[in-house]
Formats: sequence, structure tokens, C-alpha cells
Amino acid sequence: MSFYQKIKPILFKIDPENAHNLMTKFMLIPPKIPLLESCLARRYCSVYQSLTQNIHGLHFYNPVGLASGFDKNGEFVRGMAGIGFGFLELGSVTQMPQEGNPKPRVFRHVVEESLQNAMGFNNIGVRGMIANLKKHYPFSIPLGINIGKNKNLVLADSLKNYELSLEALKDYGDYFTFNLSSPNTPNLRDLQNESFVEELLAMARSITQKPLFIKISPDMEIDSMLAVCQKAIECNVSGIVATNTTIDYATVSHPIQKDGVGIGGISGKALCQKSREILRILAQHFFGKTILISLGGVGDSDEVYKRLKLGASLVQIMSALVYQGPSLIARINKEVHQKLVADGFANITEVIGKEIA
Repeated sequence: MSFYQKIKPILFKIDPENAHNLMTKFMLIPPKIPLLESCLARRYCSVYQSLTQNIHGLHFYNPVGLASGFDKNGEFVRGMAGIGFGFLELGSVTQMPQEGNPKPRVFRHVVEESLQNAMGFNNIGVRGMIANLKKHYPFSIPLGINIGKNKNLVLADSLKNYELSLEALKDYGDYFTFNLSSPNTPNLRDLQNESFVEELLAMARSITQKPLFIKISPDMEIDSMLAVCQKAIECNVSGIVATNTTIDYATVSHPIQKDGVGIGGISGKALCQKSREILRILAQHFFGKTILISLGGVGDSDEVYKRLKLGASLVQIMSALVYQGPSLIARINKEVHQKLVADGFANITEVIGKEIA
């Protein structure tokens, strides 16, 4: 039994957000102790040539990345890299700092190994993130920055809000993801339309030629989703990140409600089937036309391997860390490497999209 599994019963007696804050404090320790940081890297950061790939000019030594939402402010870059992630997506960050929604705003669904969060883009703002990233950037693995919209702005001001964030951050990230799909900012999902996506990408391309992604909801009507993604591809998007959390509260047995209405979004294993199906649909239409990054319920090497075969070049993980601990990433990478070898593949690129062809 790992150390994390031994202390998890204690952690799970603590409010989920407080437990997260406590654990992230530990992520700040190894970078301050070079010997400890080196020991952790030797344990968790194995390099398998079979897992390496280059995407949009960026080198990924493995396909497993940290999903946005864990390190909102770019505070734990070295600590998270030290447990074996192949890339990190930081944020969501907003142009101005904001506190997010009232607490409590994170809830565990232990039976389903899932989380329900109504955080509301709590973060220290673009300037604060830049101050943190100046300590690290450029970094040894790709750093993505997930950009969200400030809650207090009307939708008509959204484009300018994203523009100011991207302009400030353009020199501190390797790629950028526009979050149009969080359920915790009122009306944000209304921006998942062809017109706004066209304006957004035109604006972004006038600022940077670095890779640009959009992150979509798992709750969109399929035809609308395909139309938005098609428009994004026509506007030179670098890829689609699918999916954000779901407001399909039937995915858990006891969803948290306020005044009889579900709050926030569900992530983790309860989202797995839905997110995987969205990937399948996207790949059937767009595999080979754009890069697909898959997340939502990814928690073991079997699921990672499925997502790769379904057309995802990269996957992201967050909620599974809460239930399985920091050794998860190294275990997944080792087992995916073993699966590739057992199936006769020399490199991960040979298996990506195998079930789509």
C-alpha cells in the first residue's frame, strides 16, 4: 500500500478543497530540496521512447498531462512535473483575480470515484500567474495555459476579456486553451457557438502563432458540437480538448443540490463513458484534421490506451489523483508502454486512432 493510500482515509475526513490545499502545499517542498526532487524524479519520471511524440512543435515525453483546475495559478509546476506528467495545463486563469463561488464548493462522490465542483474560476489573475511562471518558463515539459472569462463581465465583453489575458500570457505558455465550457461561470457555455469561436480564434491568431485549443462541454447537442468544432478547424485551431465537467447529475447517485437544483460539474469516473463517447464522435469526424486531447474519467492505463486508439493524441488527468494518489501517473506510463510492446507497436503514434480507421 502506498503512503498516499495510507493517509487517504484521514484526508477524506477533511473538506475536499481544504484537503487539496493541504496536499498542494507538499508539492512545494521537493523543489526546495534538490536531493528530494531528484529522488522523486528518478522514481516517477521514467522515459520510454515508445511514448514520445512531437505535436505542433512541442515535445511530449509521454501522453499523460495534468488537466486544468488543479494548479490554477501556476504555483506547483516543478512539483507536478516531478511525479511524471508529460505536460501540464495550468489555470483556468482569468484576466482579473476573482474569489470564485461561495464555499463549500467541492464535493466527493466516493462510490463513483468522482468529484462535483462549483469553484467558479477562483484564481489570482493573469498578473499573479505571470509572477509565478517567470520562475519556471521556459520549462522542461510543455506548459499549457487554460484561459477563462471573468464572472462579472457581460457576454458582450468576453472577447476583449480573453484578448487581454492572452496578450499578457503569450510569452509564458507553450500552448493556450480557451475554456468556453465550465458550468460554473453563468452563461459561459453560450460562447460555444460558431460565431464567437471564429472571432476568438481570429483575435488569438493576431496575437500568437503558438498552438491554440478550445475546451468543450460534454453536454452539447451533438450537431452543435460538430458545427462548432468544424468552424474552429476552419479557423486554424490547433486542437480540441474534450471534455469539461458535466451537468448530467444522473451520473452520480447522490448529486449535491442547492434549492433542489444540482450545482457545479461532475468529473472523475462518473464522466468516463460520456467523455469517451464524445471522443469517439469527434474522432469519427475530425481525426487527422486536428489534434484531440481527451479527459473525463481517465484513471488507469486501460482507459488511456482506449482513448489513444479512439484518436486522442494526449490525455489529461485530475480527479483520479484524488482517489489514487501521485504514483498513478508513473504507473499509467509504464503500463501503456508495456501494452504498446505487447501489441507490437514501436511508438505511440502507431496506435493513435487505430479504432477510427
